[in-house]
Amino acid sequence: MFNKFFCLIWLSLAMFISSDLFSQAIPGKGKLFIIGGGWKPPAMINRMVMEAGMSGNDYAVVLPMASEVPVESAKEIKDQFHDAGQERLYTVMFTQEQLTDKVKLDSVRNAKLIFISGGDQSKFISLIQGSPLMSTIHEAYRKGTLIAGTSAGAAMMSEIMITGNQLKDTTYRATFRTVEAANIETRRGLGLLKNAVIDQHFLIRSRHNRLLTSVLEHRGTMGIGIDESTAILVKGKTAEVIGLSQVLTFSKPKEITKGINGKYGVKNISVGIYLPGQRFKIGG
Repeated sequence: MFNKFFCLIWLSLAMFISSDLFSQAIPGKGKLFIIGGGWKPPAMINRMVMEAGMSGNDYAVVLPMASEVPVESAKEIKDQFHDAGQERLYTVMFTQEQLTDKVKLDSVRNAKLIFISGGDQSKFISLIQGSPLMSTIHEAYRKGTLIAGTSAGAAMMSEIMITGNQLKDTTYRATFRTVEAANIETRRGLGLLKNAVIDQHFLIRSRHNRLLTSVLEHRGTMGIGIDESTAILVKGKTAEVIGLSQVLTFSKPKEITKGINGKYGVKNISVGIYLPGQRFKIGG
């Protein structure tokens, strides 16, 4: 009897542990709508709202804290939503002192769509890292909210976030002049997108060197370069290109070497160029 009782307890405990581990492994039910910056055509806004499942009294919120001019930044995206016939978008602004504001956090938590504006991704992440707002965004994503971001708001979606700064050539430029080791500055982003790093304004600002450097520094990570007026809709591990231009991917580099001054050499890197309507696997 004792052995049977012990076995039942052990089996129940094992099932509980396995169930807990499995639940932790389940990805968020939400979707990501990652925009490379620039003008957002009405069709893109409407697709975003449709994917969020907004109807009736549902609403969206914009978090403009990445911007140096948050009021103007919020107004810009509100105007673009308005042009697409979407009115229920509200600004929720957080300062350091307001990161525990329950009313504001509930406004974010209950939104069907959370939109993060452009600006400086490091500014936004420095403000919310480790805060209740960061946890609220993750909670919303897990329960099914669509998280969208443009420009800086796009860059911060991934776990590895490009800040835009160089470590060797410290003069800021829209594109890197070299592909070399120990030059790109990255930090932890929102972490909603795993096994990938995002770069934005990609083709129009020729950011190939910057993204290539990131992929070679962080092996096993796919680089995704999104052009302006273009987005990827991420559902699970699949991304669909939406908008007007292209998305480039760099992945699976092999035989990486370093030459003079740390400049990278690499053979057999996989490059993808995707048009609107096409899909690709994240990390694949």
